[in-house]
Amino acid sequence: MKFCSHCGHPVQLRIPPDDARERHCCSHCGAVHYQNPKLVLGTIPVWQDKILLCRRAIEPRHGYWTLPAGFMECGETIVEGAQRETIEEAGVDITMGALFSMIDVPRIAQVHVFFLAQLNSLHFNPGSETLETRLCSEAEIPWDDLAFQTVRLTLQRFFADRARGAFGLHQAIIAPGHPAHTTA
Repeated sequence: MKFCSHCGHPVQLRIPPDDARERHCCSHCGAVHYQNPKLVLGTIPVWQDKILLCRRAIEPRHGYWTLPAGFMECGETIVEGAQRETIEEAGVDITMGALFSMIDVPRIAQVHVFFLAQLNSLHFNPGSETLETRLCSEAEIPWDDLAFQTVRLTLQRFFADRARGAFGLHQAIIAPGHPAHTTA
């Protein structure tokens, strides 16, 4: 950040009073600009023993497979955002389920949150960010062509939970030097 979004004057990195971190501060109007992580919200849409995947039509990772997910918008809850992204990317009718995974990705200032979801029909109408959709059994998941490590980890935990007959809530951290771990 180089300029204040309030008044347009240059900003400086400094620690504001009563804070402990450097922030972009405007010497002209006094605004302190906080930069916080973004939430990526999505679902694990299930039909019988299969999961719905979307092949990305956008960067990053154009052409790779993912769960339907995207950035949270202002004015919505995390459940509403996950459902909206699933509808936008896959054009499906779903019933939202429980929170399943929350994965911190501090390197890119994001937190990825996935919910279980049940597909209500086999009618798919992929949006502009999706090249195609596909229902996949565990054996059919294109593991080498998944777009993101958060999707891989979420799918691995999903199939492990399904095999043991109970779904838990999983938290993980993906960071250099920090082993990805999950707690249930």
